[in-house]
Amino acid sequence: MQQKSVKYLLFLVLIFFVSACGGVKKTLRKADTAYENGEYYEAGELYKKAYSRISYKDRELRGTTAFKQAECYRLTSNARAEQIYKNAIRNKYPDSIAFFRLGQIQQKNGKYNEALKSYTTYLEYDPESPQGKFGLKSLELADSLRKNPSRFIIKKEKHFNVGRSSSFSPAFVGEEGNVLIFTSNRKYDKKEKNQKRNSVSGQPNNSLFQVRKNSQGNWEKPEVLEGEVTSKNDEGIASFTSNGQTMYYTRSMTEESKGEGTLIVTSRRSEGSWSDPSAITLYNDSSISVAHPAISPDGSTLYFVSNAPNGEGGKDIYRTKLENGKPGYIENLGTAINTPGDEMFPSFHPDGTLYFSSNGHPGMGGLDIFKAEEITLPDSTKTWKVENIGSPINSNGDDFGITFSGNPESGQKDVGFFSSNRNETRGYDAIWSFVLPELEYFLEGKILARNGNPIPTGRINIVGNDGETAKIFAKGDGSYRFKLKKGVNYQLQASADEYLNERDSISTHVVNERESQTFIRNFSLIPTFSSVKLDNIYYDFDKATLRPESKEGLDALIGMMNENPHITIEMSAHTDYKGNNEYNRILSYERAQSVIDYLIEAGIDGARLSAVGYGEVKPFVIDTKHNQLFGFLSIGTELTEEYILSLPEEEQEVANQINRRTEFKIVSTTYNIQ
Repeated sequence: MQQKSVKYLLFLVLIFFVSACGGVKKTLRKADTAYENGEYYEAGELYKKAYSRISYKDRELRGTTAFKQAECYRLTSNARAEQIYKNAIRNKYPDSIAFFRLGQIQQKNGKYNEALKSYTTYLEYDPESPQGKFGLKSLELADSLRKNPSRFIIKKEKHFNVGRSSSFSPAFVGEEGNVLIFTSNRKYDKKEKNQKRNSVSGQPNNSLFQVRKNSQGNWEKPEVLEGEVTSKNDEGIASFTSNGQTMYYTRSMTEESKGEGTLIVTSRRSEGSWSDPSAITLYNDSSISVAHPAISPDGSTLYFVSNAPNGEGGKDIYRTKLENGKPGYIENLGTAINTPGDEMFPSFHPDGTLYFSSNGHPGMGGLDIFKAEEITLPDSTKTWKVENIGSPINSNGDDFGITFSGNPESGQKDVGFFSSNRNETRGYDAIWSFVLPELEYFLEGKILARNGNPIPTGRINIVGNDGETAKIFAKGDGSYRFKLKKGVNYQLQASADEYLNERDSISTHVVNERESQTFIRNFSLIPTFSSVKLDNIYYDFDKATLRPESKEGLDALIGMMNENPHITIEMSAHTDYKGNNEYNRILSYERAQSVIDYLIEAGIDGARLSAVGYGEVKPFVIDTKHNQLFGFLSIGTELTEEYILSLPEEEQEVANQINRRTEFKIVSTTYNIQ
């Protein structure tokens, strides 16, 4: 009896084992079929189910199943793709491509060091692999783009996004920039308790939503597009003609399929509503999917994405000329645009520049946004110049679906929105805004008297070599400000009543290309009615010999005399109170004469110069400039011997140094005028 029981139990185990094996094989067959049909979410769930039931001893099957599951997760932006690729590798999946795919996912997850290890391991199996080298090149570029971001300012737009859903591919309707239509799988039918998920992405079907700006310039609440343009199918990713009257968008027949697959439909707006959409026939083969339409700004050419055969691999971007709304010859954009990877989501800047997203060009991870300009080579053939638009618009996540306002706000070159799933652990897409602030260049400074006081009549004349002229009056504190243009040479002349003019120049040919810049030009005008202290004029101790470090100040004086050929000046020198009065007077005269001799030697007419020595009889009176330098000396204080002796010893020496000075005074402004 006991022997029969054992046999029966063994029989049950055998039946269970056979049944389990049969169940796994059946599940895998269903999974493979779903994968072949592009139903990646459904396939991923089936592979997951099968993997959990495969014996640990059957490492080969576990590795193959895990790899297929990971591929489905990669194609549906499932955050667990990285771990599942690791499962495939741990179970000795035989194809080294698993290391490459793992590197791609790690790069997309921002794990650049780990991605480097995975790509390097992959290249150890196939050192000449183009895609392995591509992975390393992408990491190198990503590092450079992160360290050198563009000037774009980006912000996640909470107003357009809602939780636990995706919103993406915004597009402006017309050139005014007041209406935006975007794609979202958010719930909009209150009667629908649970949203049905499609088998391709595992997410609810998408629909088109519209949002408008009100009279205050604020975006209103998004609403689903009403009418026949909205169905139960998966649809979105719209593009509009520049007049906003014709819409092209993608419709994937997930609910009402009659063998059409994914196609592009068009609708026209009349009296505020959209007409029933009609399909555009691009291929006669319904197994070829077409999606992501983008109409050129002139409305003549339709760009779109397709998996058509004989492409470059993955999904490619094509274009066709429209004649009376009907497509003509279809052209693949070629290898400059299309790669073995996926190129998708084409769109246009209002100036005609093409933008698209790709995971086949080197980038930061996932889909990156690129811009492309069609150029003609020396041999007259046409190609594309493709450029990654960089950080911060691009990230390690998927970045795509960019749109530009046809009517940028004043002072801003590029304004618009784009889509990204960065920092989204569940892979939801969100709409972000971007703006490229205008680079501004300013000239500013102060027009002051030599004593540091503002001049009520101070002004500056500005003349650019582009023909622009301007006269700017200084404010009460002497300050002025003027906006400059890039690439212009400017001549500046500051002036005021009863002051000598002062000239300067500035050029904006070489400027900071990454941020706004302010050029500072301060002017210190010389009065025609009072003495001016010369800075940085030094003599040997107790002598009239000029020291070498006086050259800079003396040369500046020569420059003033040459720029004002009709002035005559009196050069005076002063001493402190120490020593004999007569001795100080003689020494100060000799010092003044030393300056005059220097000027004459430099070519200044001696008839324009006179010397006088005042010794200690004219103590200096503290002005604004010296008050700012030495706060303990109040404006208007005369540095007499009595006052100086009342100061602490250290401050006495400062005051004596100020009194030991060389000055000049303009005597006449009409010298040699005929």
